[in-house]
Amino acid sequence: MAKDFARMEDSNPSGNPTIHDVSDPQRRVFVRGGLAAAVAGLFGPLAGCASTGSGSSNSAVSGLGRAIGFKSVPMTAVDQVVVPEGYRTQVIYRWGDPTGIAGRMPAFKTDASDSADDQALQAGMHHDGMAFFPLDGSNRGLLVLNHEYVDDGLLHTDGMKTWSAAKVRKSMHAHGVSVIELRRDGAAWQQVLPSRFARRITALTPMTLTGPAAGHPMLRTAGDPSGTQVLGTFNNCANGQTPWGTYLTCEENFADYFEGTATPDAHQKRWGLKKGNGAKYRWHEHEERFDVAKHPNESNRYGWVVEIDPQDPSSTPRKRTALGRAAHEGAAVALTDDGRAVVYMGEDSRFEYIYKFVSCDKVRPGGAAANRDLLDHGTLYVGRFDVDGTGEWLPLVQGKGGLVADKGFATQGDVLIKSRQASDILGATKMDRPEWTTVDPLTKEVYCTLTNNSNRGAPGQPFMDAANPRSNNTMGQIIRWKESGDLDATKFAWNHLVLAGDPKQTRYEAQGNVKGDAFGSPDGLMVDARGVLWIQTDVSTSTLGKGEYTNLPNNQMLACDPTKGEIRRFLLGPAGCEITGLTATPDLRTLFINIQHPGEPANERSDPERPLAVSKWPDGAGRPRSATVVITKIDGGVIGT
Repeated sequence: MAKDFARMEDSNPSGNPTIHDVSDPQRRVFVRGGLAAAVAGLFGPLAGCASTGSGSSNSAVSGLGRAIGFKSVPMTAVDQVVVPEGYRTQVIYRWGDPTGIAGRMPAFKTDASDSADDQALQAGMHHDGMAFFPLDGSNRGLLVLNHEYVDDGLLHTDGMKTWSAAKVRKSMHAHGVSVIELRRDGAAWQQVLPSRFARRITALTPMTLTGPAAGHPMLRTAGDPSGTQVLGTFNNCANGQTPWGTYLTCEENFADYFEGTATPDAHQKRWGLKKGNGAKYRWHEHEERFDVAKHPNESNRYGWVVEIDPQDPSSTPRKRTALGRAAHEGAAVALTDDGRAVVYMGEDSRFEYIYKFVSCDKVRPGGAAANRDLLDHGTLYVGRFDVDGTGEWLPLVQGKGGLVADKGFATQGDVLIKSRQASDILGATKMDRPEWTTVDPLTKEVYCTLTNNSNRGAPGQPFMDAANPRSNNTMGQIIRWKESGDLDATKFAWNHLVLAGDPKQTRYEAQGNVKGDAFGSPDGLMVDARGVLWIQTDVSTSTLGKGEYTNLPNNQMLACDPTKGEIRRFLLGPAGCEITGLTATPDLRTLFINIQHPGEPANERSDPERPLAVSKWPDGAGRPRSATVVITKIDGGVIGT
C-alpha cells in the first residue's frame, strides 16, 4: 500500500534490547558510524553482493542461468506501462470486471453506479499480492489475487459526500481476494468466462479461526461466543503460495478500519488502535463491530494469515493462528530437506519484526485435503539481527524467554494474539518496515524488503543499527540471510543485498549503493525459478518526483542478478500507482504483475468530480482502475533473458 511517510503506523514504544543498545563500546562506535561504517566494515568483504549459498535445481528454466538480457527502461514521468524493447503488455481483470461466476457477471459502470451486490461479483479494488496455480502447465491456470483497500472517491458516484450502509457494504465487497481462470490463446491470454473456479472472497465472507489461538477469550465476541468464526478479510497485502496448492493471503493494516477509544488500553495502543482511525473508511458508522468501544475483541480477529483453496470454491477460508498475528505483509513458503513447511513473514510497520514459522509435520501428497491442518502445528519465531552479521530466531513459545503468565502470556494463544508484545520481550530487532519475503530456490537464501522508515534516528526514536543503518531512511534496503543449515535452523548469517537510493542526491543516507538503476522504497519481491530477483517499488504519490525522489517520478519494477548485484529497470507504471503483485507461469514465458491505485492523489483519496485528475490508465476514460498486466516477450522467450 502506498503510504504518506508521515501517516505510517509506529506503535512500538518498547525498550527491548536491540542491537543499537549494546554494551560493547566498539559496537556502539560501529553503529554510530551509520552507513559508512556498515559498508566499509561488515559489508566490505561482500562487495559486489556475491551469493553466499550454493544449490541446484532440476527446473528447465533454472538451467538458463541468472543473466539479465534486456535493455534498461529509462526513468521518466509517464501515464502508461513501459517495458523494454521486445516485450508486450496486455491488461486483464481490471477493477469492476466480472470474476466469472456463472449467470452472475455484471458489467462495470464507469460512473461507479455499480451496486454493492454487483461489486461482490466483480474484481475488487487495489490489486496486490498474486499467485498463478497451473491447471494445464503454463497454458491455463488459476490466478488468485488480493484487493488490499479502496479509494472511496472512485468507488462511489459522489465519493464520501454522502454515507450509507450500502456504501459500507460496497466498500467491504471491494476488499478481499479474487480467484479467476485464465488460458493462453496464441500470443495473448484470456479470462475464462464463466469458470467453475471463479470466486470472490470479501470482508463479509465467513471464515474459520484455527490453530492454538482459536477459541481464546480475546477472540470471542457477542456475535461469535465460540471465538472460532469470523466474517471476512481485508487490507490483504502480499501473499504466499504453498506446495500443496493453496493460497495464503495476509491481513496487513487492519487497525485503520477500527474506530478506537479516546483512552485505549496497553494492548490496543501496541496495535495502533486509537480514536479517529475509523474516519478513514467509516465502516463503524454502519457496522458496529468495527467500533472498539462496543466490541473490544473484534480487532483481535484480524491480522492473520488466511489460507484459501482456490480449486474448491465451496471451501471455507481458514485464519491460521499458529503463524501469529501481525500487520502481515507476506508469507513466503519453502520446504526443509525433510519436507516440512517454513513460512517467512514481514510486518509492514515502523520498528516491527520479521517472523518465521516451521511446521511440525511434513507436507503429505494429496494436495490441500491431505494438508488441511499442516499450518496449525509448528513453532513461530521472531528474528534478531546481530551486529556481527549473524542472527538468531527466537521462539515465540509460552513459558520460554520470559513469555510467562505474570507477563500476560498464560497460554500459547496469548503469545500468538499478542505477538508484538511477545517479540518486544524477547528482544527482536526493530526493522525498517519489513515487507515482502522470498526464498531463492537455487540457494535457499531468503530476501526481505525493508521499504523505508523516515523515523529511524529521530529524537526519541530507535537509533540506527547494523541491519537498519541509516537515519531518516527514506529509501529502504533489501536484507538477506542464509540459515545455518536447513531452513529450520535457529541461527543464520545475514547481509544487505543493496541499500536503495539515488546517487544524485546530496544527503549521503539517500544515495545508497545500487549497482545499476536508482530506486527507492522496495516492496514486492520474487526470486524466479532461474534465480533472477524481481524488485517492485511502492513510493507514495505524495513523495514521487519530490525531495529525495525528484529523479524518481514513477514507481517501477527492476531485475537483479544477486550473484553480481546488478540491478536493471524492467518496467515503469502509470501515474500515481504502485507496482505490486508478482507471479509467473512455470515456463517463465509469462509474467503477471498488478498496477495498484493508478491515479491516486497525494492525499490517497480521489475527487469524485475529477476522477481522471492524476491518471487515465488503463482505459483513457471513466475512472482509473487497478488491473493485472500480462507481460510476454514478442519472440515467445523467457522473461528477462
